[in-house]
Amino acid sequence: MSTTARDELRVGLLGYGLAGAVFHGPLIAATPGLRLTTVVTGNPERADRARRDHPGVVVLDHPDRLWERAADLDLVVVATPNRSHVPLTGAALAAGLPVVVDKPFAATAEQGRRLAAEARSRGLLLTVFQNRRWDGDFRTLRRVVAAGDLGRVLRLESRFERWVPTPRTGWRENGAPEDAGGVLYDLGSHLVDQALHLLGPATSVYAELNRRRPGVEVDDDAFVALTHAGGARSHLWMGSVSAHHGPRFRVLGDRAAYTKHGLDGQEAALQAGRRPGQPGWGEEPRECWGVLGVPGDTREVPGEPGAYQNFYAGVRDALVDGGSPPVDPDEAIAGLVVLEAARRSATEGAVVRL
Repeated sequence: MSTTARDELRVGLLGYGLAGAVFHGPLIAATPGLRLTTVVTGNPERADRARRDHPGVVVLDHPDRLWERAADLDLVVVATPNRSHVPLTGAALAAGLPVVVDKPFAATAEQGRRLAAEARSRGLLLTVFQNRRWDGDFRTLRRVVAAGDLGRVLRLESRFERWVPTPRTGWRENGAPEDAGGVLYDLGSHLVDQALHLLGPATSVYAELNRRRPGVEVDDDAFVALTHAGGARSHLWMGSVSAHHGPRFRVLGDRAAYTKHGLDGQEAALQAGRRPGQPGWGEEPRECWGVLGVPGDTREVPGEPGAYQNFYAGVRDALVDGGSPPVDPDEAIAGLVVLEAARRSATEGAVVRL
């Protein structure tokens, strides 16, 4: 994509709820070479917030009004509820616009494949916001594995646990398949993506999905086990009813193990109004560092800083230079294949071969 006539790529953001206001809007604004020019939301309160957060932004009340302005944009970001990801991404591609779509990419792998094929046929960038590849703890784990400190990785244990004993309202709690609600798709989209990114393709999936809180329509407690083509296994826990949290990561190798507690702090920092580029962004205190070693011989591992800003820097570079996007849509599709297999496994009570 040629941008020689402008210094900044003009970005339109669809949706200004949690994803749009807390993640995408601030990260776009913090990325040199990107400028948030347009926000689409039909909610008057969110429209007012968008104007406060991004002075000068144009706020539209319907996506159709954005497509009418396609010539004034260089990129569209889809940060709306899950059921609208596919139609809005398809409409953006049809308008000739590159797209960032929030996770989960789609409700099904087949929907994702169709969108990826459409983007390729039009020669347009399409990428998925798998932001937790840039969590500080995951970046640290990748460094430890790459250095060979663990030896051969035997098992990845990964948890994304919350304590929300009273169900919240909203589309994430709806049971309609097109909403892709529940913790498997909400939190599991991150954990599965990290596992595949770290250990490679999965060859089989086993899962247990439960509804623990009275009246919920979707899974709020889940466990997924993957066997990877290289022989390692991933055990992934996600849930809303975890009053005590287990380690964020425990990774066992044939030479040593690595254990890390606590969740990356970038989301909390964004919600508190902090931004990438500010002093200390993404850093965690020493007491949160992970531990590497064997019984009787362990050492602290300094944490890599979290770097969500690297995602949008990668989007900018791909658009300007024609390189690869920060997340290949085919990788997001592979994650959807695993999530679908997990639902099937839980229903059938059996291991699903991929």
